[in-house]
Amino acid sequence: AQVAELLGCAPSEVIFTGGGTEANNMALKGVARAADATRRRRIVTSAVEHPAILEPLEALAAEGVEVVILPVDGHGLVDPDAVRRAVQEPTLLVSVMHANNEVGTIQPIADIASIAHEAGALMHSDAAQTPGKAPVRVDALGVDLLSLAAHKLYAPKGVGALYVGQGVHLAKYMHGATHEANRRAGTENLIGIVGLGAAAALVAHDLEAHIAHLRARRDALQAGLLTADPDARVNGHPSERLPNTLSIGFRDLNASDLLVEMSDRVAASAGAACHSDEMTVSPVLQAMGVPFAYARGTLRFSVGRMTTPSEIDEAIDAVAHALRALRG
Repeated sequence: AQVAELLGCAPSEVIFTGGGTEANNMALKGVARAADATRRRRIVTSAVEHPAILEPLEALAAEGVEVVILPVDGHGLVDPDAVRRAVQEPTLLVSVMHANNEVGTIQPIADIASIAHEAGALMHSDAAQTPGKAPVRVDALGVDLLSLAAHKLYAPKGVGALYVGQGVHLAKYMHGATHEANRRAGTENLIGIVGLGAAAALVAHDLEAHIAHLRARRDALQAGLLTADPDARVNGHPSERLPNTLSIGFRDLNASDLLVEMSDRVAASAGAACHSDEMTVSPVLQAMGVPFAYARGTLRFSVGRMTTPSEIDEAIDAVAHALRALRG
C-alpha cells in the first residue's frame, strides 16, 4: 500500500522483486514471451538506457524479438517523433527510462506513452532514479509498467518493485512457487520490502521541499565547479534534469586521475574507464555526442537529502585541488 501510494496505483498492481534489474527483466521478458509471436515482436527503446534494459533486450533479440534503439539529442532526450516513426510497424512495447542515471535527463514519458498507446503498444519505464527526486505517478506518466529500485530511495539493497497495470499480461519470468499472487516465484525479502515501504512513505512526504533542497545543493556544486574550471562542460538537459545529479566534463583530463586525486575527500563516479591502455567512454555520453576531450574527463556527482552546504564547499575545494594538481 505504501509503494502504491507513492506511484498512484492499486496495491494489487505492485509486484515485489529482488531489485530494479529483476523488475526490468520481468517487464521486458514477461511482455515479450506472453505476446502472440505472429503479431507483434518489436520493442522500441533508447540508446541511453541502463544495462538492466539493454542486456535483457539483447537476450530477447537472440530469441527473435526485433529491438529498435532510438538515438538521443545532445541533451540525452528521446525525440517523441522518432518514437512515432518507430512504432509504425506493429510494436509490442516501448521502454524508455524516466530519468538517466548518468546525466539526469528526464524523458517526456507521458508524450512517449501516448504515442505508444496510439500504435497499440504497451509502455514501460525504468524509474529507478526518480522517486524522491521527481513525481512518479503512473497515471500522469501513462505507463503500463514501471520499475523501481529500493536502494535509490534510501531503502535496503536487494529489493525492488514492478508496477503492472490492470490487464497487462506477463509470462512468468521465474518458476517455482506462487508468491506475489503467482506472478513471481521465490520467497519474498520481507525485511527489504518493509524497508522499501517505509522509504516510499518518507520520500512521498513533502516532495517539493526536498526537490528544492536537492536542486539548491546541486546548483551550488555546479556553480562552484564551473568557477574552478570555466571551460568545464555540464552534460544533460539544463532544466529537464534530476535535481540531485551533476555530470560534468573537464577538458583533456582523465576521470580516473581526478578520482585518485580526490578519493579521500569526495565520492564520485567516472564517465570513462581505462582498460589495457584504451579509454572506454560511457555509451550514454557517446550517444549524446559529448566530445571525447570532455567525455574522458567526465565525473558524476550526486547530492542527497542529508547533503549540507559545508559538504558542497568541501567537494568544490577537493575538485579544484585535483584540477590544480593535474594541470600544474
